[in-house]
Amino acid sequence: MKFKRIVKRLKPGRGSVIAVPYFWLLLFFLVPFFIVFKISFAEQDLAVPPFTSLLQMNGKVLGVTLNLGNFDFIFGDALYAATYLSSLKTAFLTTVMCLLLGYPMAYAIARTDPARRNVLLMLVMLPFWTSFLLRVYAWMGLLNESGLINNLLLSLGIIDEPLHLFHNNFSLYLVMLYAYLPFMILPLFSHLVKMDNRLLEAANDLGAGPIKSFFTITLPLSKNGIIAGSMMVFIPAVGEFVIPELVGGPDTLMIGKVLWNEFFDNNNWPMASAVAIVMVLLLIVPIALLHRFENRQLEGKGNE
Repeated sequence: MKFKRIVKRLKPGRGSVIAVPYFWLLLFFLVPFFIVFKISFAEQDLAVPPFTSLLQMNGKVLGVTLNLGNFDFIFGDALYAATYLSSLKTAFLTTVMCLLLGYPMAYAIARTDPARRNVLLMLVMLPFWTSFLLRVYAWMGLLNESGLINNLLLSLGIIDEPLHLFHNNFSLYLVMLYAYLPFMILPLFSHLVKMDNRLLEAANDLGAGPIKSFFTITLPLSKNGIIAGSMMVFIPAVGEFVIPELVGGPDTLMIGKVLWNEFFDNNNWPMASAVAIVMVLLLIVPIALLHRFENRQLEGKGNE
């Protein structure tokens, strides 16, 4: 009996199980964020690491020096404001395009035969089996003036001179759409496949056409998938660096490129950290709205 009591005491409870993911978030998300937050209040210095310490000991007096100049420079410089707006605009348009193309694809996969459904899902996830950088380089080979598309059109006599498909907004949004489309399709599919088809049959029996049934039944029931997919596309697209750098035009302004320049070209870690902190604060707003919407949905279901 004593042995059983000891084993029972040593068995991890529900609190211990819940503590594991919280510890993971604390160690790999919250701690690095506070490190970057601390560096954002430092000053650039010719040292290793290349920034000053916030704590300074003067005799027996411990002083804390916070440099607000980095944030003041960001909010006072029109270039940074234009970069943030450009990043948000690019991420928003990418999200809209992924939604317009991904919703019909997810709907078609959810309504297809279960035997073919797995094959279609595998085709959606197939790009993840290849390196992201390799896929972007493949698009570079397709879109440049001596690439496969221009050579094919020239050989067919459709065009007389190569089309300018590379290093512009067209190539930027095309590759962004290609890269982030699976992140929209998968959450939408997971919600659409659970939808009860009897609701559509009942709407049809009551005289509702396909369009009315879609806007009154299918679309409202899939709004959680729309929100989840939009967040999964919008949030990483804001800080995208590889695609704008490799296929975007010379006038493409993205905050990821600014971070790279500040960290590696200027070796200004405090300014780069301040830029990253402001970007995180901009992303917290849509995430907070998402959680608020989900909490309201759960409260509404609980009251029913």
